[in-house]
Amino acid sequence: MLASAVPRYRSTPPPEYPPAARQQHQEGVVLLEVAVGADGRPGQIGVKQSSGFPLLDRAAVTAVHRWTFEPARTAGLPVESHVEIPIRFRLTD
Repeated sequence: MLASAVPRYRSTPPPEYPPAARQQHQEGVVLLEVAVGADGRPGQIGVKQSSGFPLLDRAAVTAVHRWTFEPARTAGLPVESHVEIPIRFRLTD
């Protein structure tokens, strides 16, 4: 059963900007669809909207695999949920 409540972020280390993407002046936003388990860990992560650059898309997925969440709750119990997460890559960051 999926929760209608949205999980909260617990730990969100930023993605590493791939050096090759930086050298090629690639920037963009990757929109990820993430299944968050009842344990607060990301499960399946899919690219809902690509940045247009595979290196940036992979870096975003890799980063979110390391994140943790405070899981959504239904009737006070932690449950699996889904969330969309935009990851922005800017050369000035």
